[in-house]
Amino acid sequence: MPAPLPLVPFSIPVFQKATLDNGLRVILLRNNALPLINIRLVSHFGEVNDAPDRHGLIGSMAALMTEGAGNLTSKQIAEKVESLGASIGSSSSADSMGVSMSCLSHHIEDVLAVFSDVVLRPSFPEQEVGLFKANTLEGLKYQRAQPSFLADERFSREVYGDHPYSCVSSSPEFVASLDRNEIADAHGVLGVANCTLVVVGDFELSPIMSLLNRYLGGLPGGSSERGDLPRIPERRSRKLILVDRPGSAQSNIVLGHQALPRLHPDFFPIAVMNQILGAGASSRLFMNLREEKGFTYGAYSKFSMRRFGGDFEASAEVRTEVTRASLEEFFSETERIGREDVSDQELSDAKSYLTGVFPLRLETQEGLTNAVLQQVVFGLDENYLQDYRGSIESVSVDDVRRVAKQWIQPTAFAIVVVGDASTLQEQLSGIADDVEVFNTDGQRTL
Repeated sequence: MPAPLPLVPFSIPVFQKATLDNGLRVILLRNNALPLINIRLVSHFGEVNDAPDRHGLIGSMAALMTEGAGNLTSKQIAEKVESLGASIGSSSSADSMGVSMSCLSHHIEDVLAVFSDVVLRPSFPEQEVGLFKANTLEGLKYQRAQPSFLADERFSREVYGDHPYSCVSSSPEFVASLDRNEIADAHGVLGVANCTLVVVGDFELSPIMSLLNRYLGGLPGGSSERGDLPRIPERRSRKLILVDRPGSAQSNIVLGHQALPRLHPDFFPIAVMNQILGAGASSRLFMNLREEKGFTYGAYSKFSMRRFGGDFEASAEVRTEVTRASLEEFFSETERIGREDVSDQELSDAKSYLTGVFPLRLETQEGLTNAVLQQVVFGLDENYLQDYRGSIESVSVDDVRRVAKQWIQPTAFAIVVVGDASTLQEQLSGIADDVEVFNTDGQRTL
């Protein structure tokens, strides 16, 4: 294997902070390498803020914002934006939702006019709501046919309990009950009190602020976010959850437990440790289960870190007959990384990859915008991007072992296996004292 190349020097533009006349926070990064502008309005309300029995409401609202706004129909919005070589979109995630636009800088006012309609005046036409519901219900049927979805669904519910992070999809009953008025009411998550505007690209400060005030000055005040979220349960013992999918030729495995939120000081040691354990095709899990054992096309691990909590999970799709053997290798590797020091070569390779790929993720305006949004949503330090490489380089062998021992507990894994239970139950006997079996509709059968 060739030695890593030297680090490519790069610089990150200095952030400018401003406030619109209505109080909306604005972060601006001037980058005139190309005549482009990216603008994102991000709300700190996300799907985690849905009511317990209305999971999917904020996501539905976000999906429908571009399907009619102001005096424009969905088709008119699409045609207007396309004619300008621009894009406008809206989306949601567990911790945030937002609206984005991208255009050539000399089209900024024309596109911003449509963008402001989408942000401030979405119409949520009845016809579009009906079409959205029909398409979503069909999508839910497709999801239930996918073993990867079934594994993620059961894993999330087992790890997060009553916390909203446990929901990975809306229920058919919720989608069928959606109405236009409820969706329109959910639009209130976009407000000055809980939003930040990020502008990246080719602009001059005074003109862009004037345009933003003109087109987004009508954003209402909004409300503070919900603060009564249930606690994420702590796991203390291993549990096996089988999702019975009769006739499956393979097993989909997901195992893990609760872990750390994004705003945690162990983020950088965790990133390096997981790069060694299971983040890529040269990781220990991949080399063991695929290259050495031939059990799977790929085995991986990751830490999902969110605002209010997170999880560690490892996964693979394996042949049914090697399901138990695969689990034993997962147990072995996750125990070993917390028991033994990683090699200097493994540490060096992991750091080289993470520091080398970092500037590639920021070389486009969209990538830079996404990175700034991460800082905004998770409340990261203002110098996070500037200090990223140094923070990775400072991780030691001792740090890797410490965080692996602290944040990976194989004896407390929730183990989800989707496959043919008639074949798997005997094979997996003794893996865990606590065993549950579900069908593909999510109903417990044992």
